[in-house]
This record gives sequence, C-alpha cells and structure tokens, in this order.
Amino acid sequence: MTPLSFKKGIIIVPVLIFGAIAVLVTGALIYFAAALFKDSKVLGLREQAFQIAESGVDYYRWHLAHAPADYQDGTGASGPYVHDYTDKDGTVIGQFTLTITPPPIGSTVVKIKSKGTVTANPSVARTLEVSLGIPSLARYAVVANDVMRFGDGTEIFGPVHSNNGIRFDGLAHNIVTSAKDKYVDPDNGSSFRYGVYTTLSPQDPSPPTAVPARADVFMAGRQFPVPAVDFVGMTTDLSQMKTQATTDSRYFLASGSQGYLIVLKTNDTFDLYKVTSIKAPAGGCTNTAGQTGWGTWTILNKTFIKNHTFPVHGVMFFEDNIWVEGTIQTARLTIAAGRFPDSPATRKSITINKDLLYTYYDGQDSIGLVAQGDINTGLGSLDTMRIDAALIAQNGRAGRYYYKSACGTGYNRTELTLYGMIATNLRYGFAYTDGTGYDARNIIYDANLLYAPPPNFPLTSNLYSIQSWKEVK
Repeated sequence: MTPLSFKKGIIIVPVLIFGAIAVLVTGALIYFAAALFKDSKVLGLREQAFQIAESGVDYYRWHLAHAPADYQDGTGASGPYVHDYTDKDGTVIGQFTLTITPPPIGSTVVKIKSKGTVTANPSVARTLEVSLGIPSLARYAVVANDVMRFGDGTEIFGPVHSNNGIRFDGLAHNIVTSAKDKYVDPDNGSSFRYGVYTTLSPQDPSPPTAVPARADVFMAGRQFPVPAVDFVGMTTDLSQMKTQATTDSRYFLASGSQGYLIVLKTNDTFDLYKVTSIKAPAGGCTNTAGQTGWGTWTILNKTFIKNHTFPVHGVMFFEDNIWVEGTIQTARLTIAAGRFPDSPATRKSITINKDLLYTYYDGQDSIGLVAQGDINTGLGSLDTMRIDAALIAQNGRAGRYYYKSACGTGYNRTELTLYGMIATNLRYGFAYTDGTGYDARNIIYDANLLYAPPPNFPLTSNLYSIQSWKEVK
C-alpha cells in the first residue's frame, strides 16, 4: 500500500504548477484583451475626433464661399468659435473649435485651425491646420485680352495666356495657353493658325495638321483652347481701389496739369510731385504709327508737393496720369490711375521711365500698378531698366509707343527686365519688328503674387482652395 500512496502524491505537484501557469496565462490574456479593447475604443474615438476636425475645415470653406471676407464666423467677435457636431439623429457626439487667422494685407491666404473632440471622452482630440487661398490675376507672367506676338529676344519665366491667339517666337519656360483653338494672325497672312504657334524654323504647320511639341520654344508645353480671363470685371476692382484709397486719405483729384510723379522710398513714404510739363517730340519725331495717346511721356518740369506716408491698407488712387519710380522695403502697395464714370476720352495711364525696385524678393515687397488706360515706358526711359511690379492695363495696353530714329537716341533701348507680371487688354509690346524699342525683354514671373498679390488686386475666382493641410499636436 505504501508505494501506491507515494505515486499519487507525486502527481499533485505538477498539476499545481501547470494550474498556476494556466491561471497566469489566462489572466494575462484577459488583461491583454481588455487593453486591446480599450485601445481600439480610443483609436475609434481618435478617428472620430479627426473626422470632426475635418468637418470644421469643411464648414468654414463653405462659410467663406458665402461670405468671402468674413473671418469671424458671422459673429463679429474674435474667436475661437465652438460648434456642436451631431450624428444623423441629431445627437451631439462632439465639437469642433475653430481658430481663424485672416489674410495679411495683400494676401488671400486664410489659415484655419480646427480642433475636434468627442463627447464620449473629451480628452481625445485631433487638430488640423489648413491654409486656404484664392488665386489672383497674377497667376500669369503675361495675360492678355488681344492677339499677342512675342518676338525673338523675348524670354518669359512664368505662365502666359491670351483670350485671343498667340504667336510666340521667343523662349517660354512655363506653359503658354490661349482661349482660341485657332485664329488669323494679322501679322502672318490670312490663313488660320493654331491658338498658340511659332514661326521659328521649322514654322508650325497650319490646322488641322498635328501640333508639334517644339520644346525649344515651349519648354513646358502649350495648351488651347482654355477658359478666357475676365477683363471686363476689372472695372469693379478699380472702383473698389478708389473707395479704399479714399478711406485711407490717399485719394488724389486731378492735378490740374499733366499729372503726378510718385517717388517711392524705403522708409515707407513717397514724394509727390505735380508734373507741369512734358518734353515735346523733336522735329521729325511724329506719330507715324497712328497710335492713340502717342507722345514722349517724358517729364520736363515738375513741382514738389509733399512727402506722404504709405497708406495703412496699401492702396493709392489718382484721378490723373501718373509716373512712378523708386524703391520700397517691406511694403505692399497698389497704385491706381483712373477717372469715373469710365469713358475712353478720360482714361488715365501710368508711365515708368526709371527703375521701380523691391529690396526683398521673398514676398515681403509687392507693387501693383493698375491703369484704367495704358501702362507706358516713355521715350526718355532708361536704356537698361528694371520694373519690379504687377502691371494691369485695364482698357489699354502695357508697352511702349513707336518712336522712329528721328526721335533721338531714346528710340532704341537695350534691355528691359520685368519681375512680376503683365495684364494687358490690348496688344502688348515693348519692341517693334524694325528693331526699335527694347532689344531684350526679360519677363520673370514673381510666384509670390499668386496668393499674396498687391492689396485689392483682382482675383481670378471667388472660391477658396486648399493650399496646405497638416495635422498638428
């Protein structure tokens, strides 16, 4: 009997050991399952908080579509702005909290910070930061409402567009587009040409022959037809500029003489002169091209009026012709010339005969020149000149009048560099086919203008689009 009892006692020990192990493993599995369930629940809540935060962004995009200039959520008070988020049954399951940062002067970029939380666990939160912007007319290096011809010697860095056809015989570093699929080029016979074409050898074929790539001219390609750009609507923009300038006391009536000279300074001021006389053309220097408004557009005499500070909202309006020159530093300005009611006989123009410069080229500096009539460089413009600005000739053209050799040494200039953009209603040109004007024309697109144009600059849409999106802690 003793040996049998001894064997039964031996079995109890491993049973106890393995039983303890089983209890420990089972406990661990239960704990792990509970932790996994808890984590999955938190993950679900985090995902819900993320979706609520996204809803906050979507809500404010909708709000801006209906009230583009309202950065206070319709309350008229500073934020943050808290909104309940409900499910399909109307039960509140969370909230999004919005912090809105309005655009700085001259920019269209709105920053939205949306924090999403859930009612089930308010400690769970996700936050998104989104930048929205409206593209300005300055999305192009050159945009026109007329037939355009870019001759040999023209080099353009930036998109080019015309509502009519484009003959491009220079070098385009960005895409060239036209609203026309084909057109008759007045400079090249009566046959139809493609909306964008070149005559550089080998000249493009006529429609309907396939369009060659021509990467030697169109480095980023060409596209036509595309939607047209609205030039008519710029009348409203110019009127709004007048209103803003009046508010800031930088609205100037007609000079009673030839116009005004504005000399911009790096200390955020400008010297204002009355132009009392313009140089008369030399003998034999006549308007042989029959151009409207032809003249030397070169100042002979002027009288100092006053030194003014730059306006708070950056807009100046003159009901007269103006000349602009000088340098700015960390400033954003729009200078407009026009007279209302709008009439072809009273439209005012802007002339640049000397360098107009930025100090910084990272977006801190910005100048917009908006003329109801033309943007000119006169007979007496610098031989080598640089213009840092976005130019708009609302009803006229941006360019230079035709001066023949009898006009003196100013008839032929060496080089013009524009850093910014040009919008011209009529045919653009700072040079002519007989070699007069500026021999070299360099147009360099300022990409900072797209979403940070000069103050009150015309936009291409009233809808905001997302520029950047990120999750922040």
